[in-house]
Amino acid sequence: MGDEGDLLELVACGREAVLATIRRDGRPQLSNILYTWDPGERIARISTTAKRAKTRNLMRDPRATLYVPGDHFWAFAVADCDGEICGPTKTAGDEAGQELLKVHSSFYGALEPDAFFKEMVENERLLIRLRVSHLYGLVMDRPPGA
Repeated sequence: MGDEGDLLELVACGREAVLATIRRDGRPQLSNILYTWDPGERIARISTTAKRAKTRNLMRDPRATLYVPGDHFWAFAVADCDGEICGPTKTAGDEAGQELLKVHSSFYGALEPDAFFKEMVENERLLIRLRVSHLYGLVMDRPPGA
């Protein structure tokens, strides 16, 4: 097991994860996602569209789990989360659009805001905030036997 500090560091250093949400029939829906991490609020932020399964699932049931892999099989963090939908962005520069700009800029560098906001509105982009309520996992410096 990893202590919470090690697990939080793994989450903070990552940007790729697997998000598990709950389908209508109770089975898990898994999605590969990119995220940004806000350590002060313990929130992962994800950009997606209104029509995606993960969005529909979280609108119905806000429970989610985020799996963040480490450098090898024996390093990973699992975060139980409560999801919140912000958006979709409807007008250029609204709250969802501003947050999306921060998320996308962290992945792709500086973006031209006017063109970005227009594209986000056209694509019905929204932001998912995942507030971490519980962490568990394993953080080993190296795999056993290495």
